[in-house]
Amino acid sequence: MKPIGVGFLGCGRISTLHILGYRNQAMARVVAVCDQDADLARRRAAEWEVQKVYTRPEQLFEDPEVDVVEILLPHDLHYDMTIAAVEAGKHVSVQKPMAHTLDECNEMIRAAQRANVLLRVYEQFVFYPPYVAAKNVIDSGRIGEPTMMRLHYNGGELKGGWKVPLKSWLWRLRRSRCGGGPVVFDHGFHLWSLARWIMGRPTRVSAWIGRNTVVPTKYVDVPATAMVEFAGRNRHAVFDFAWTPKMQVNSKYYADDNRVEIICERGMLMINTCSTKTFDLPPVLLYCDGKTEEVRVQRTDWADSFVDCTRHFIYVLQQGGEPRLTGQDGRAVTELALAAERSAREGCEVRIG
Repeated sequence: MKPIGVGFLGCGRISTLHILGYRNQAMARVVAVCDQDADLARRRAAEWEVQKVYTRPEQLFEDPEVDVVEILLPHDLHYDMTIAAVEAGKHVSVQKPMAHTLDECNEMIRAAQRANVLLRVYEQFVFYPPYVAAKNVIDSGRIGEPTMMRLHYNGGELKGGWKVPLKSWLWRLRRSRCGGGPVVFDHGFHLWSLARWIMGRPTRVSAWIGRNTVVPTKYVDVPATAMVEFAGRNRHAVFDFAWTPKMQVNSKYYADDNRVEIICERGMLMINTCSTKTFDLPPVLLYCDGKTEEVRVQRTDWADSFVDCTRHFIYVLQQGGEPRLTGQDGRAVTELALAAERSAREGCEVRIG
């Protein structure tokens, strides 16, 4: 079977994690990179041993060797680039959130269906091994059905770790480019999708979203809290987002602390690591039958979630099946994020679906 040819559209910092799943893969290889910054594109191509370098998206879409396009661009470009790529006959993996509006999501889905190509939203949190281990415990039935989920985020001060150019942050502070708040809408997509994966279909949300100044006239949408109800009996989740710029967060990636607690009928799970680890605790703890034990997880690096997310998509492209997340899944998560923002803006509970 012919290896899948992949083209990267966007060579920013996050691309260095997206490339990991394509390394040493007989069934897929990156054949081209594209970025308006020609020097950056050439540098990535040299690092990854890729022969073709483009500076315009249409060059990438016209390349017959490219079967799949990885869209790693600011959010306001997702819609146009996805439509153009699928109309060129390319499968698309687009960064989260997939678009600004549900109408854009709908058209992206329809365009992919018309072109008979796959559209998936790149969401790696549902592939992060500690989260997968927790989900496996729940699916085993050992601790019963989940009834409550608590998801926490706080952004802090990073000493060491990733050096991200200022321009890569500033566009996220512009609603016209980001599509919503940089925390609740953008990073929050990871948490909304994780809760949906564990708890099922959301039915209503109530949220409060504050704001903090980061640079003059620019704000982040924190602190924030949200309560979500899911279909079924007694299934809820609480989300909290905090902004702690004076708190040192040790990470080789972003200074993002994400922690999750899942309360089930007969036990509880705590996931204490993700892109960073703040508390000196095992990655996954299980409380059941009156005892606390560690759930063993072999791989805990945040980069592992990118590897597994990419390799699952390669498998689907070669063997068939549905990617995780499909375009419809991405739309559903976007709907939840937009509903939370609307709830906070209008001061009301918002029904979903």
